[in-house]
Amino acid sequence: MNVFDMPFSKVYACLVQKAERKGRSNVSYGAPEQAKALREALNPAIRAVGVFVREEPEIVAGLLDDGIIDLAQLHGGEDEAYIARLRALTDRPIIQAFRIEVPADLDRARASKADYILLDNGAGGTGAAFDWSLLTGFHRPYFLAGGLGPGNVAEAIAALHPYAVDVSSGIETDGHKDISKMQAFVAAARTADGKGE
Repeated sequence: MNVFDMPFSKVYACLVQKAERKGRSNVSYGAPEQAKALREALNPAIRAVGVFVREEPEIVAGLLDDGIIDLAQLHGGEDEAYIARLRALTDRPIIQAFRIEVPADLDRARASKADYILLDNGAGGTGAAFDWSLLTGFHRPYFLAGGLGPGNVAEAIAALHPYAVDVSSGIETDGHKDISKMQAFVAAARTADGKGE
């Protein structure tokens, strides 16, 4: 189901799980117990997405198979071997993020074995978009991320026709999610997609 077909309360929520290659930071790492507690507090109709950076595939698969998250979003430059390993452990959906700077980056995204791809500027939370003109002639469905907010999401959807949009810092005020910006973002996205309020 496309996210634009879901009511506002069902737009997917993220349970963030980050890990550094050489160890975990208590500040950035969401322990599985925290993810489980967050999941239990969510409306069951909300699809929870775990966001991972170079996490062990067994941990990701465990969270998926235990129903703590519904989809895994990979943001650490994981390669096809990683996806193959994760696929051997679980059949749950995978979103692979790609940093888009040059046309060759789109070739890599197009070839991904992940269920979904997410195209981003790769800088993470900067509020900057990548050069959308690079998407001319790109035909694989994708999540569009990077530099989106209530003021430009309608333009992005109308011009690029992504499968879905992904936002984080574009709906924040002083580093915290802002409910009015969230509502404005969703309203703009629905209007652009022809779904209305």
